[in-house]
Amino acid sequence: MTTTQSDPGGSRPQGSHAAGSRPEHLPPWSSALVVVAHPDDESFGLGAIIHQLTSNGTDVNILCYTHGEASTLNETGADLRSARQEELRQATAALGAVGFTLLEYPDGGLAGIGAGELARHVAGMAQRHRPEGLLVFDDTGITGHPDHQAATQAAVDYGLAAGLPVLAWALPAVVADQLSQETGAHFAGQQPDQIDLCVRVDREVQRRAALLHATQVSPTAVLWRRLQLLGDCEHLRWLRPPG
Repeated sequence: MTTTQSDPGGSRPQGSHAAGSRPEHLPPWSSALVVVAHPDDESFGLGAIIHQLTSNGTDVNILCYTHGEASTLNETGADLRSARQEELRQATAALGAVGFTLLEYPDGGLAGIGAGELARHVAGMAQRHRPEGLLVFDDTGITGHPDHQAATQAAVDYGLAAGLPVLAWALPAVVADQLSQETGAHFAGQQPDQIDLCVRVDREVQRRAALLHATQVSPTAVLWRRLQLLGDCEHLRWLRPPG
């Protein structure tokens, strides 16, 4: 089954300025399609970028492949699938996106789904909403998560076939390395010469949207440290450049 819904501090940043990148503007798309694997990816990862796009007048729709039912961080006994769908609905509205489509693929299982099948969902959304570009996680998956990588690959496959640009949210290597050292988890970053855009953002709406994912967020979440390290800039790279 597919769910489609419409709804309208810290240390010095180590992102753009440490990497020597020049702040840029997001592309002036009239419509954009965000392709992610799990509810909360749109807020924890792409939230500031989505909000910047919608603030610029871009109509943003979100395609999410799974309900994120395997992540039981703050589970309270409620139906996690339903809870995460509602969290996605609220976060989508908070970020100013037009709406979302939530598919029924198994959380943690996207890498086992044929790439063509996943790309067909991107095609279907694109036919409905006519985006001028696609927004995704970096092809590293940021944390190396196979679901993230599969969702991004589906968008890239469609972008190549349809001639649409694909813009990816990335971590600068200096930030990824710092997070890896502090947490013991894996974060994959990009060197400065692989970063195409550094966009200045306002984090307030992203923080509010992230907190709406109550089953997944905590005061000690790595998310907050990442936002602290990045400061007011997000870094992006073209997986398929315009033109």
